Amino acid sequence: MPQSSSVGSPQHATTAASDEDYNQPLAFVHTISGAGRLLPSSSHWNSIEIDFNILPQSNAPSGYESLPSRFSKSYDYNLIVTDKAHLRRCVYVTASIFLAIALCFFLLHFVPLHKHHHRGSVKNLTLAVNQALVFFDAQKSGILPKNNLVKFRGDSGLQDGNSSTAKVDLVGGFYDSGNNIKFSLSTAYTTTLLSWTVIEYHEKYDDIAELDHIKDIIKWGSDYLLKAFVPRNSSTSSPTKIFSQVGSGGNDSKVENDVNCWQRPEDMRYERPVSVCDSTASDLAGEIIAALSAASLVFKKDEAYSGKLIKAAEELFDVASKNSTSHIQGMYTNSECGKQASEFYNSSGFKDELIWGGAWLFFSTGNKIYLDYATQNFDAAVQEELSSEKGIFYWNNKLTATMILLTRLRFFLDLGYPYEDAFGSSTNRTDLLMCSYLNKLQFSMTEGGLILLKPKYGAPLPYAATASFLSKLYSDYLDLLRRSGSSCAGSVFTLDKLRRFSRSQVDYILGDNPMKMSYIVGFGDKYPTHVYHRGASIPWDHRRHECAEGDKWLNSKEPNPNQILGAMVGGPDHNDIFLDDRDKPWFTEATISSNAGLLAALIAHHDSPLKSQDNLNASSSNGLNLGIDMMGIFQNIHILP
Repeated sequence: MPQSSSVGSPQHATTAASDEDYNQPLAFVHTISGAGRLLPSSSHWNSIEIDFNILPQSNAPSGYESLPSRFSKSYDYNLIVTDKAHLRRCVYVTASIFLAIALCFFLLHFVPLHKHHHRGSVKNLTLAVNQALVFFDAQKSGILPKNNLVKFRGDSGLQDGNSSTAKVDLVGGFYDSGNNIKFSLSTAYTTTLLSWTVIEYHEKYDDIAELDHIKDIIKWGSDYLLKAFVPRNSSTSSPTKIFSQVGSGGNDSKVENDVNCWQRPEDMRYERPVSVCDSTASDLAGEIIAALSAASLVFKKDEAYSGKLIKAAEELFDVASKNSTSHIQGMYTNSECGKQASEFYNSSGFKDELIWGGAWLFFSTGNKIYLDYATQNFDAAVQEELSSEKGIFYWNNKLTATMILLTRLRFFLDLGYPYEDAFGSSTNRTDLLMCSYLNKLQFSMTEGGLILLKPKYGAPLPYAATASFLSKLYSDYLDLLRRSGSSCAGSVFTLDKLRRFSRSQVDYILGDNPMKMSYIVGFGDKYPTHVYHRGASIPWDHRRHECAEGDKWLNSKEPNPNQILGAMVGGPDHNDIFLDDRDKPWFTEATISSNAGLLAALIAHHDSPLKSQDNLNASSSNGLNLGIDMMGIFQNIHILP
């Protein structure tokens, strides 16, 4: 979990032993279908442009080619062949030289691309997606479904909300990371991002039989967010409430809580206090608005549930977007309700969340009031963005993702006046973002090729994952427009170069790195085995383990007895070094927000569903040949340009 010295932020790294070296077998592992088929990477051959005009071409204006040359074209030669054998030998040698040159030309230009293609094809992205989804099943709180895939998890947190600070039903949701705290901000961000991937790439999920699975995960999050938001009740004069946190992060060693107790969530008996905010927690409100709005598009066929999500989002937007003497906007971690959350998810602004929420509410309703808000307040969000946050998409910064959404509108549903300036600015900023990923002067990279978007912090993988997602998604948009690339500030980038960067970050996470290990638990032959996670590190032996027993499990040098399948750890340091130690959470902790970015990158790079040529040609106009739904996100928009 970000920004916690005692609990750990999303960051980790070290050498893990191979399966054959484990001294003790794992007691429990996740069980999922081995339905993954070996998937070739996106073919680069489709984008190669070959110029067959090898000979020099005239630069003369049209019509000048017919003018006579100033050089004579007539020469007289007296050639006498004295030895036909020597002539044949000369011809053969000359022909051989030309063939050798042609072969070298071919090898130099095409073999590197072929090698790159082969390198990507060894990654089974179906299996990686399967596993990444299971991690969210492991993080579920509340009454678990009978078919839950994680065998070392049981019902937990059944008294959440029933504390000395509140009496409300807050059962459900997700544990944020390796501890047992539930944060509404990270839950909302995770729900928004997962919903976005389904809206764009639902055909890919369906093709690998994971669409119902991810929709179940999204609903687990949206159901909880409906509980976490209580609208103002005019009849009782009760104000708007947003429950921001369940569980305590206090450091009082005399009081058992979610930080100082290394205890499985099923064994918790200590009180779990509830933190409650009002509508002035603008950043938290904005992210919940985005989550409920995006989820409503995922569940569009269930009109009752989708309508319920939209109704809550609109009610929250009505109060959160106001900025007057009677309603002051602000950051939730600056108030008492987010005081403890600031140790883990400290907010640096709120305007980006509000325009993010407004954009998603526009997609879910088609009401231009919300688009007006997002576009009119876009520049204010840009001004609020910290320099250290520029170009990064994660739980604290939604500006980069919002400008891609607005660019999407411009590309495929240009609404014209009065949105031209905002859409144009978003497109320019998006192109600059893509160039920044490719420019090592702006963002440095490790020797192994991992981009360092926040070099002063640990846990680089979550930021690299979202950069991979955004760059692949944007390249798909450009591909739908039949463009081979774009430009920014005088520089030009091609689709092939952008996609190679994007895929390189996924491949790094999956094992193409100097440590030669996968940073996803269970993927490949070598991966982290000491993940910072309470439930995974304590044996599932059907006994309750007290808080006092926790340290022996935390400090144990043995691998986790339960495999937290699909968890992406924080990753290596800036030297590509990873330490697989449970007591070093900046290397080995996994979070729901980090895994949401991982899943987004994985599904974006997954091969599009196979089709017959007839279907492929018929569907190319709406994006199905790329596995992306070009127009589905616009289904509720009926504004004429």
